[in-house]
Amino acid sequence: MPTIAAYIGAAIAEIAGCFAFWAWLRLDEPVWWILPGIASLALFAYLLTLVDSAAAGRAYAAYGGVYIASSLAWLWRIEGVKPDRWDLIGAAACLIGAAIIIAAPRTPA
Repeated sequence: MPTIAAYIGAAIAEIAGCFAFWAWLRLDEPVWWILPGIASLALFAYLLTLVDSAAAGRAYAAYGGVYIASSLAWLWRIEGVKPDRWDLIGAAACLIGAAIIIAAPRTPA
């Protein structure tokens, strides 16, 4: 699985899983909402293991930028709140940082 697909899948799974808990605790949804939330969070963890990286910490650091951009997409599409220019500028900066982390040439340790 290509790295970007793993990151996007992981972001959707993580956000959906966390939102399930948010919905239960903050939006008064039934407690059973946490069951798909737990499954979604497990899928998130699995998908991050598919990232082609020799170091877990580097894979997680690069994922952070994708997570931030995906969270803003969730904000807009699911919650109906349009990100402002500062959200978009911040997400762009994070994605640039993620690209540098994951794609930079490395010398073997």
